[in-house]
Amino acid sequence: MNPAPKILVVGPSWAGDMVMAQSLFITLKKAQPECQIDVLAPAWSFPLLDRMPEVSNAIAMPLSHGQFGLLDRVSLGRSLRANHYQQAIVLPNSWKSALIPYVANIPLRTGYIGECRWGLLNDARKLDKTLLTMTVQRFVALGLPSPTPLPPNYPIPYLAINLDQQQVVIDKFKLNSNFVVVGRVSDSVTRHIEAENHTSTKILALCPGAEYGAAKRWPANFYAEVAQQKIAQGWQVWLFGSNKDKEAAAQINNAVSGACLDFTGRTSLDEAVDLMSLVDVVISNDSGLMHVAAALDKKTIALYGSSDPLFTPPLNAKAQIITLNLACSPCFKRECPLGHTRCLTDIKPQQVLDSIEINS
Repeated sequence: MNPAPKILVVGPSWAGDMVMAQSLFITLKKAQPECQIDVLAPAWSFPLLDRMPEVSNAIAMPLSHGQFGLLDRVSLGRSLRANHYQQAIVLPNSWKSALIPYVANIPLRTGYIGECRWGLLNDARKLDKTLLTMTVQRFVALGLPSPTPLPPNYPIPYLAINLDQQQVVIDKFKLNSNFVVVGRVSDSVTRHIEAENHTSTKILALCPGAEYGAAKRWPANFYAEVAQQKIAQGWQVWLFGSNKDKEAAAQINNAVSGACLDFTGRTSLDEAVDLMSLVDVVISNDSGLMHVAAALDKKTIALYGSSDPLFTPPLNAKAQIITLNLACSPCFKRECPLGHTRCLTDIKPQQVLDSIEINS
């Protein structure tokens, strides 16, 4: 009997891209149910990979995004030879990302041509951006035999929730335990847990940050207006983000006299995922947390400014995208080159509030 095929995926360096990569993992498992999928990725992404049942092992990439580290890559590649992978799928398009599978002597090395990677890749695919218009399509296509009719269908990412881990964060942050928890748990069984004396209070999550830059961030005072309205209607409002988002979160919370529960900079990524699994609606800029919310099957309202909602949309039928389609967007800039950021500032709070009603 042939051993189960072992596949190494060199993962992306952004949280949103890692969520979308799950569509590739699901595709690989559907084609070869017995295959083992290991993912080489930054250690910060492990809480996401831990919630993807298709992934067998997460292997830490010891180098930061953009760091070359030739000797470290060679050393890691040599250490991976003992794993005897049959295939590597390289999601980043850089030359250095294809070096480790080459050094690891993986016989089939799949990826897009990018940065003259001939030789490092022996299953080098030409990327037709007019055909594969979405990031998720590009990832999934690498998991299919070549040639295959494109663009491919793609499965929707869905992060599994462990109920014990979820309870840990409820206890840690001393949250009201009156939640109805609905979601896919790690044993792949959908479960409903209703606390005694459950109340109907809904929870709105606001994600005011975006790692890429200001041209992706809806104004904090607009988020504050939304928070004020929903709190007046009896909702809880929770704020999510990293340390870099604390200033925006503080501005929002100050506007409502501290009535929001502010988690920015207070949680690890795994805690943020488990907390977000408890909310009802998420409002987010185009960010990693937006993709996490969608993969948790949340009603997600996604606000797009400088980026393209056709390229990296939230992959969830419940998601609603708000974008103004201005002539100057998407520009893909970190800062507005015209100095006005109208692609975001012209999205008014009432439009977002109306979307909450539609999605609630």
